[in-house]
Amino acid sequence: MHSVLLVDDDFDSLSALRFVFEVHDFQVFGAEHGGVALAQLAKHLPDLVVTDMEMPQFDGIELCKRLKCYPTFASLPVILVSGGQPPANVPMVWDAFLPKPVDFYQLIAVIEQLPVFRLGSRRE
Repeated sequence: MHSVLLVDDDFDSLSALRFVFEVHDFQVFGAEHGGVALAQLAKHLPDLVVTDMEMPQFDGIELCKRLKCYPTFASLPVILVSGGQPPANVPMVWDAFLPKPVDFYQLIAVIEQLPVFRLGSRRE
């Protein structure tokens, strides 16, 4: 079974994403901002992180930057989602970007293109 860490300070967005992933047989972990996400990652190493860009404490871009600093998390695929566009002056430290509201069919299509999911492999 694949697993995903969802990071979003908007409860409704988090709930909708959780539903989509659970329907696709993912084990789902949730966090309301980057600090909680790092604490979750210390307990559970998911196959994928989906994070909102704009959140309190530290945002999704900062979370992506911090993940790339740790060898354990550096290759973890990250999908950044936002109602706006990512800043042009920031190096792309995420694997894919989707606008909010997230089109769930597009989300699944993007996930299926990620190397860890491309072969249809599942961790048991």
